[in-house]
Amino acid sequence: MHVPDAGAGEAREGVNGWTAILEQFQSARAILAEKQPRTILTAGGDCACDVAIIDYLHGKYPDLTVIWIDAHLDANTPATSPSGSFHGMPVATLMGSAPADLRPLLSTPLPPSQFHYVSAQVGDEGDWAFQQDHGLSWLAPGQIVSGPVHVHFDLDVLDPAEFPHLAYLDGTLLLQDGLGLVRSIADSASLVGLTITEFAPADEAGAHDGCRFIEQLCGAAWNQRKESAG
Repeated sequence: MHVPDAGAGEAREGVNGWTAILEQFQSARAILAEKQPRTILTAGGDCACDVAIIDYLHGKYPDLTVIWIDAHLDANTPATSPSGSFHGMPVATLMGSAPADLRPLLSTPLPPSQFHYVSAQVGDEGDWAFQQDHGLSWLAPGQIVSGPVHVHFDLDVLDPAEFPHLAYLDGTLLLQDGLGLVRSIADSASLVGLTITEFAPADEAGAHDGCRFIEQLCGAAWNQRKESAG
């Protein structure tokens, strides 16, 4: 299913392009309400696309755990964001600090205890304040995750020396470590969602090269689930 592009939009509530973002959120929400999927694979633009997905999955699975694999904390609010870019706000949005227009459209906020970062290391003052105030934690090495799980995989978490097809070059995660992590989560938990964002190849050759890893990433989730199903 394709979520229609709402254009550039207008800035409101301290968020750039907010009218378009809100329209696309409502479009995604309508698709999910109609189709009622039990599992979701999302090819996103930026991290903001995952708000509708995670909110839907949390409504379906109240004990949902979210693993946020990203170089950035993404925990700003409209009041703390220095840029006004919504792709830096999805974590705070999901935990109850959404822009005012969006709050009535969201379900129960995601509890911080059901959220873990992986490799997130970049944030500004607002990001770190939210992380500390809400006690957001990092997934410990070897930590076992169980129950329904959604994996948010922002490609900019990857080491740009291995995966250069990015707009932001802050990541340090090696490709094989990323694949191994997704495999281990799919092995121990019920993987109900995988969102892949921030693919920014410079040209067609870069697109083909980057897609090879994205295919492997999907396979790390799908093959494990297929084997588990017998």
